[in-house]
Amino acid sequence: MELRRRDYRVERPLLNQEQLEELGRWGPAPRTRPWRTSLQCSGARARALLLKHLPVVAWLPRYPVREWLLGDLLSGLSVAIMQLPQGLAYALLAGLPPVFGLYSSFYPVFIYFLFGTSRHISVGTFAVMSVMVGSVTEALAPDEVFMQAGNSTDVKARDAARVRLASSLSVLVGLFQVALGLVHFGFVVTYLSEPLVRGYTTAAAVHVFVSQLKYVFGLQLSSFSGPLSLIYTLLEVGWKLRQSVVGAVVTAAVAGLVLVAVKLLNDKLKRHLPLPIPGELLTLIGATAISYGVGLQPRFGVDVVGSIPAGLVPPVAPSLAPRLVGNAFAIAVVGFAIAISLGKIFALKHGYRVDSNQELVALGLSNLVGGVFQCFPVSCSMSRSLVQESAGGNTQVAGAVSSLFILIIILKLGELFRDLPKAVLAATIIVNLKGMLLQFRDVCTLWEANRVDLLIWLVTFVATILLNLDLGLAVAVAFSLLLVVVRTQRPHYSVLGQIPDTDVYRDVAEYSEAREVPGVKVFRSSATVYFANADLYSDALKQRCGVDVDHLISRKKKLLRKQELRLKRLQKEKPQQQAAASTGTSVPIEVNISDGAVKSHDADGPKAQVSTEPEPAEPAASGQDGAQAPGGCTLKGLGLPPPAFHSLVLDLSALSFVDTVCIKSLKNIFRDFREIEVEVYVAGCQAPVVTQLEAGHFFDASISKQHLFASVHDAVLFARQHPRSGPASPVLVTKL
Repeated sequence: MELRRRDYRVERPLLNQEQLEELGRWGPAPRTRPWRTSLQCSGARARALLLKHLPVVAWLPRYPVREWLLGDLLSGLSVAIMQLPQGLAYALLAGLPPVFGLYSSFYPVFIYFLFGTSRHISVGTFAVMSVMVGSVTEALAPDEVFMQAGNSTDVKARDAARVRLASSLSVLVGLFQVALGLVHFGFVVTYLSEPLVRGYTTAAAVHVFVSQLKYVFGLQLSSFSGPLSLIYTLLEVGWKLRQSVVGAVVTAAVAGLVLVAVKLLNDKLKRHLPLPIPGELLTLIGATAISYGVGLQPRFGVDVVGSIPAGLVPPVAPSLAPRLVGNAFAIAVVGFAIAISLGKIFALKHGYRVDSNQELVALGLSNLVGGVFQCFPVSCSMSRSLVQESAGGNTQVAGAVSSLFILIIILKLGELFRDLPKAVLAATIIVNLKGMLLQFRDVCTLWEANRVDLLIWLVTFVATILLNLDLGLAVAVAFSLLLVVVRTQRPHYSVLGQIPDTDVYRDVAEYSEAREVPGVKVFRSSATVYFANADLYSDALKQRCGVDVDHLISRKKKLLRKQELRLKRLQKEKPQQQAAASTGTSVPIEVNISDGAVKSHDADGPKAQVSTEPEPAEPAASGQDGAQAPGGCTLKGLGLPPPAFHSLVLDLSALSFVDTVCIKSLKNIFRDFREIEVEVYVAGCQAPVVTQLEAGHFFDASISKQHLFASVHDAVLFARQHPRSGPASPVLVTKL
């Protein structure tokens, strides 16, 4: 519908900052002290803390059994069916025996059921977390350290060492997450932008894919760590490709094809099936049966999972090694970023709130308790979370059901999978990477949408591929923050003009109808001014104004210096004139200071004519009354071309804060433009910025709050009514 044009008039006085504060009765906002509330002791306070940090107490008593229980049971069963093969597979990805993947699918899930606030995410083993753990365990406990006579590896000692490292890493990750959550540091995830997270998880998927090639081809590879470890692994795979075990390749290929076919069938029939077909579980059961019946290990040399001990392991006190701290912090941040991003997606879809700080505490306690029971760090799985939500899950009761199902497998059924080929687990991992590998399509999308975000995605991906997961994340975050600083150093600078018949000011380069107000220059920056871009702001201002301010000030000072020298010479020659007059001899001298010319004549010429002017002084900065410097000190009096405008308005509405460098830069702008007889005004400052200007001693005898205006239009109207030089201009009429 086309808007009808309506003309209306707004009449109000021009408001500078002093008048605005008086009219609005401005005063500092009352300080709040939340720490006082947090230190209060009462029954209500204790109950609120209990409900906040133990959310299950709040929602479980109000759980609608009839409406939600059946959906949660079916959802928990579906998730457990996926959790079993993924737990076994991701344990291999972390460099650990498969049974520890089952432990990591039980303890952390149950702890999150008690402390988590998201109703739909599925906590447990996850490919990205597992490969980050695997990079640590294989770097600190490589196969070469456990070599025995006959060029064989002591697998039992190696696995025990890696389990100790993984459990210690889990405890450190949990401590970091709990500490960050208790100090309300959940906002740390905001430094991981969506392009960064997606580029990082895509690179991690490539790491996962490469790490599973040794199981697909049945190869024995060296353990590489640090930068370029992925490249070295690929080169060794290519070098040893001739040594591949044909049985392992065929097993992985058949399992992969079956898994892909079942997933395609589920996608096609999802509207008609109450639950998706458990392709992974059926593949594991079938592969185990075939391996046991055919004898894949003894006859074809296919590596199998081996013995899976029944029962739970006792808790073990972890050893907190300082060398794990850096990796633990990186894993803690990445795990929380993945969990909170998925949690917020489901919360927005189903209309509830996720507390980011409590999520940190919940994940931290899951990893902390899990580490004590020899689990490795966990997060939430995207594929399982989608299944849990789509299968009818409404609360974390589904997670509790899945953890109990895993407990039954650990206690009674785990040993049945001892003949499961590792190649099948590798195929399961690779097929589940489909979603993350499809993120390569982000390159085309970001190329069209935002190429700066594309640059972040590419740098994150390349750095993670080449420098490994820990250093890659550090480089990605540093580059992302550096890019923010660089973008603030290159903001959009514009000279504003008035849209006809409005009080709206827009960039004259972008709006063809915008017209600069005669005699007034309005300048705006799209970013806040601080130490990193203050000099660039001043340079852009002088360039956009069309006046070489520094050169004009330099010429003015040189001419004033010449004036002073000529006046001194004149004062020295004055006694000579008086002496010559007493003897009847005259020395004619004609001095024209304003033109800077001195002419001397012969001694027998006419009588001396001396034209002197007052000794020039530095022009004082004038206020709003437009007081002028002495005529001999003005640009026009010195023979210099004055600027085409008499007032400059700085639109500072984009400023969110000011620092000392910004304040000094603004004061220098006032000083320099007043030197060339241009008065400066400031418009659009928010109250916190004005407060910071006061605290930084921006206001003094020459700059007051009368130079600050509520809007650009107020400043322009005032500047036209009170020009620094020249006759007053007619007042603009605001007609909208």
